[in-house]
Amino acid sequence: MPLTTFTGAKPLIYSLTQDEMKEWLVSAGDKAFRAQQIFDWLYVKRVSSFEEMSNLSKELREKLADTFRMEPLKEITHQESQDGTIKFLFQLVDGHAIETVIMRHNYGNSICVTTQVGCRIGCTFCASTLGGLKRNLDAGEIVSQVLTAQRRLDAEGERVSHVVVMGIGEPFENFESLMAFLSVINDNRGLNIGARHITVSTSGIVPKIYEFAERGGQVNLAISLHAPNTELRSQLMPINRGFPLAKLMEACHHYINKTGRRISFEYGLFGGKNDQPEHAEELAELIGDMLCHVNLIPVNYVPERDYVRTPRNEIFQFKRILEEKGINVTIRREQGSDIAAACGQLRAQHAKETVG
Repeated sequence: MPLTTFTGAKPLIYSLTQDEMKEWLVSAGDKAFRAQQIFDWLYVKRVSSFEEMSNLSKELREKLADTFRMEPLKEITHQESQDGTIKFLFQLVDGHAIETVIMRHNYGNSICVTTQVGCRIGCTFCASTLGGLKRNLDAGEIVSQVLTAQRRLDAEGERVSHVVVMGIGEPFENFESLMAFLSVINDNRGLNIGARHITVSTSGIVPKIYEFAERGGQVNLAISLHAPNTELRSQLMPINRGFPLAKLMEACHHYINKTGRRISFEYGLFGGKNDQPEHAEELAELIGDMLCHVNLIPVNYVPERDYVRTPRNEIFQFKRILEEKGINVTIRREQGSDIAAACGQLRAQHAKETVG
C-alpha cells in the first residue's frame, strides 16, 4: 500500500478546502465567513505569514499560527530552458525532494505538479519510479507547488492559467489529497483556476477512474496508455497486469458515458517498441469508438533507461495513420529539451549527488 503523508509537523494551511476551513473556524469559536477572508489572504494577496492577515483578530491569527504552518517550499535548485520552461526541485519539511515545472504556452502558463515522493508504478520508460515510492504528499504540499509557481509568475505580471497533475507519482494512489487539492485551486475565492483548465493523468487505476467519474466534475482526465494491446502494455507498464487493458477500456467508456467529457490518451513513442504503423492501426481500432483525443509524446531521453526517440518522419507517419482512421490527434510540443525535462530526472540527479 502507498505510504502515508508526513505527520511530523503542524498541517499546512493550504491543505484545507474552504468548507474545511469553515468547520475549523466554528470549532475554534469563530465565524465561518472568516474562511473567505483567509482564502483571500492565502491565494489572492498571497501573504507569507498569518500576522499579515490584518482584518482578522489578533486572537484568531495566533490560533491559526498555533495550529497550522504556511512556510513556502524550499528551493534546492532550478533549471531554466531557452523556451522559458522552468523546472524546480523543492525540499519538503521532512527533507524529501519533489519536482514542479512551469511551462509556457501561447494560451498561458501551465504548471505540472507532483503528487507523491517517488512512485511505485514501475513504468519501464520513466525516471520517476527510480528509487520507488517514499510517501504521499498531503493536499497542502500539492497546492504549495502551484502557489510557489504563481509567486514566481507574479514578478512577471502573469498568472497560472492551467494545471496538469502529471509530475512524479500516480495521482489516483493519493486520491483524497488529490481531490482536496483540486477543490482548493478551483475555488473562485482562491486561485480560481477553472476545472476545464486542470488535467489529471493516471496510469490506469481502474477503480479510481470510476470514482473520478462521480467526483471529478469538469476536470479533464488523461490516461497514460502507451501501447495498443495488453501484452505490449504489460511490458512497458507493469500496472497493466493488475488492471488489464480491457478493464481499463471499460472504465474509460464508463467515464465518457457518465460525464459526457472526452478522455485524452497519452501515447509515448519509443523507437522500435510501440511506434510502428501496425501499432497505429491497432491503437485506432482500440479507441476508435470513443470520445477521445490522442497526445503523441516524443520521448525525452532518460540515461537510466534504454529507450530511444522515434525518428521525426515516423512520428508524423504514426499521426497520419490515426487521422486517416478519424482519431483526433496532436503531437506534444517539446519543452525543456535542453534541461532535465523528463519527470524525475532532476530529482534523480540530486539523489545521486547527495549520496555521492
